[in-house]
Amino acid sequence: MIERAVITGATGTIGMALVRKCIESGIETTVLVNPDSRRLDRFSAYPVKVIKCALSDFASKKAEDIWTVNDDAKEAAMFHLAWSGTFGDARNDRELQERNAAFASDAVRLAYRLGCTVFVGAGSQAEYGRVSAMLSAHTPCRPENEYGRAKLKTSEETRNLCRELGIRHIWPRILSIYGPCDGSGTMVMSLISSLLDGKKPSLTAGEQMWDYLYADDAASALILLADRGKNGHIYPIGSGIARPLREYVEIIRDTIDPSLPLGFGEVPYKEGQVMHLLADISELKEDTGFTPMVGFEEGAALTVEWVRKNSAV
Repeated sequence: MIERAVITGATGTIGMALVRKCIESGIETTVLVNPDSRRLDRFSAYPVKVIKCALSDFASKKAEDIWTVNDDAKEAAMFHLAWSGTFGDARNDRELQERNAAFASDAVRLAYRLGCTVFVGAGSQAEYGRVSAMLSAHTPCRPENEYGRAKLKTSEETRNLCRELGIRHIWPRILSIYGPCDGSGTMVMSLISSLLDGKKPSLTAGEQMWDYLYADDAASALILLADRGKNGHIYPIGSGIARPLREYVEIIRDTIDPSLPLGFGEVPYKEGQVMHLLADISELKEDTGFTPMVGFEEGAALTVEWVRKNSAV
């Protein structure tokens, strides 16, 4: 069982959920955070060790700067979530995305210096491209942007490097995660903010079949994978259930105020719009015992509550 964890990219929705779940599980937790992050205060309420460390610092960071490594070291895992340029035009910035891939290999080497026995990466649905079937470890990958190509490259390169260094390698391919601490530009967060302001959001027709998973469930999946995931395996991370995007939007609206109008059909679909997104989580369940615990209705209410509280700060 994992007793010690180092987490990169811990200030986002998955990272913060992972911090909370690690603490709840009694796992000694250290986070590596960009020194320029404006979210450092998010850790003030948690018993975690915070190390200021940019992605470019991974190659030179010494183990003793993070924790003591000795023969009696606890079972340790690195969860590498940090990645620059995940939204907008940056997703097609080849130079930026290739730097991310190189930094991920630096993270594996740092994990080795720290005595970690398992490296858990953070892949993406973007590795697949547009697929109408359920996404499994065996679904062919045809990424359509530099972000997806870099993630796929990173999966292969970090797996090979872990094999050389004798570290277990787990590669989750994460679909759509939502929850507290998420970025303001995501569909869920931008919709919540708009509705809380009493504005009518302009939307597509909402016909996309989508798989949403609450952040705490995603974090639980990552910890289970660190403990029980098969070495070298790929695991799609989602709820395993697809619903029309329109339903998710209506649930969020009803959570805030059922009388608020919604502008379905006011925005055309983007060129290359993904219309079907569904994770096959059968292997995840079989190998780890994972079961999503938070339904979208509950998760939406928790997320709306978080936005309300933090908007008032």
